Amino acid sequence: MHYFLIKTALKIRRTWIFCTVILLLTFKAHVFSSDYDLKEVAFLLYQSIDFADSERPAYDLFHRALTGYYQLESSNQLSEKGILSLIDFRKSANTKRLWVIDLKNKKLLLHTLTAHGRNSGEVFATNFSNRPSSLQSSLGFYITGDTYMGQHGISLKLQGIEAGINDQAEARAIVMHGADYVSDSYIKKFGRLGRSYGCPAVPMDLHKKIIKLLAGRTCLFIYYPDPDYVSKTRFNMLNTSVDASLN
Repeated sequence: MHYFLIKTALKIRRTWIFCTVILLLTFKAHVFSSDYDLKEVAFLLYQSIDFADSERPAYDLFHRALTGYYQLESSNQLSEKGILSLIDFRKSANTKRLWVIDLKNKKLLLHTLTAHGRNSGEVFATNFSNRPSSLQSSLGFYITGDTYMGQHGISLKLQGIEAGINDQAEARAIVMHGADYVSDSYIKKFGRLGRSYGCPAVPMDLHKKIIKLLAGRTCLFIYYPDPDYVSKTRFNMLNTSVDASLN
């Protein structure tokens, strides 16, 4: 009897969270006052997303990403696909650190490996640059562009939208592409994931699927608590209201 009551209570709580998030995202400014903090929306949304058996992204990563996502959405810079992609460079390159999330349907679409630039570090990326020929990754928010056929096959253009942080992405040819060195077999053979020239390269067996999901003005956020990035980014988690972000 005790087990049944606990199970029923958990089911009711999950249903309440899901319904609340739907209400938040559907009615937006019609429901909330201007001082309704985004952190409340972010927390409810984070709890409602179905990550299945995959590791959840860190909540602070998700919150930061959602802040930027809603600001970009409010200025009509994103498509209606509702895709948010996160890369957490605090994690080892030998672990899955790319999440592709469907915000509309509240579910994880992919969780996989991704590479960092060869001059950003070995197993951990700790150095970042916006300079051409640096061979380092750039942090921050990107808006995905069109696909094209390059030397790595189908690839995805990335527009870095943070001045002085990643706005040289196009000039540096920073794109998303598949690579043989992004695989468990490469890690097993060499002890770590392979590295790129700064591109967030993804596994060859998934790259077509990932690129198709992300293409066409979706949001990609690459994060590491780099002091220079944190001090310069215009996408601040503080003082962000639902009214300001979601209209």
